[in-house]
Order: sequence, then C-alpha cells, then structure tokens
Amino acid sequence: MLVAGPSGSGKTTTAQRIAAILRVPRVEIDSLFHGPGWTPRPSFVTDVHRFAAGPAWVTEWQYSAVREHLADRADLLVWLDLPRWLVMRQVIARTVRRRLRREELWHGNTEAPLWTILTTKDHIVRWAWQTHPTARARVRDQLAKRPELTVVRLRSRREIARWLRGPLRQALR
Repeated sequence: MLVAGPSGSGKTTTAQRIAAILRVPRVEIDSLFHGPGWTPRPSFVTDVHRFAAGPAWVTEWQYSAVREHLADRADLLVWLDLPRWLVMRQVIARTVRRRLRREELWHGNTEAPLWTILTTKDHIVRWAWQTHPTARARVRDQLAKRPELTVVRLRSRREIARWLRGPLRQALR
C-alpha cells in the first residue's frame, strides 16, 4: 500500500496509522533514502526492492528512482490531495518544531537552521510549495497508466480520519 501526496501532507503519519490498523510492516522511505549528512544511501533502490517483494507493506510514494517499482507492487494508493494552504501550514509547523527540538530524523540528520529557508532553494518549506502541483499531476498520471490500481483520494484531515476509522477498518472484516 502506498501513501501519496506532496511534502508535508501527512504521508508518514497516515502510513503509520494504516500499518497499525492493518498490522502490516511500515517502511519509512525517507529513512532508506537519506544517509548521514543528507546524502543519498547507495543501497536505497536495493532496500526498496527488498521490502516491496514482501506480501504486505505500507510506505510513502516518493523518489523517482523507485516510484514506478512501488506502483507496480502496490494494490492500493492512498492519495492525500490536501489544499496547498493546509500542507504549507503543516510543513512549516513541523519544520519549526523539529528544528527547535533538534529532533534527529534519519542517520543523525536534523533540520537546517530556519533562516536557510531564505538561502537554500531546496529547503523543505520551499520544496513543499514548489512541488505541490507536481504531486497531484504525478498521481493523475498513475491513474491513467494503471487503471487497475485502486486509489482512495482524501482531500481533508477530516476525510483522512473518517477513512481510517471507517472503510479501512471495515476492509478487515
């Protein structure tokens, strides 16, 4: 199962909740991609292929090097199609919280100083703004390429919560 959406839309949190409800493994794809110093890990593609070969899993749908492979292996794509203003509010709050708490993310990495939003073109906040429309187009492309892939499109926090409480849990019965 894949969870798609722009940076800051809640993919990781939603994937965690789905995995807990379904009792299936969840792989945080960022932890496979980012090595120390925010460098890409050489084993990333191999690691993704390894977990995707398993019978059941949940992960975020990102990174062009593995996106097609993951879509080939998934039977459901949960699309977090949230409005840009909400995504930006979430990504800014998350970035500030992580920086102020100096939260370790993956392999010793932490958020950059907040002022770098002004100087770094691929700062996560700027990235989320710039790529929001791209994320939507990417899912629509998948819908056209893979009509057999079931897609659940959720457009608000309320819809996400309702789907997790209702249809997802009912699918277990």
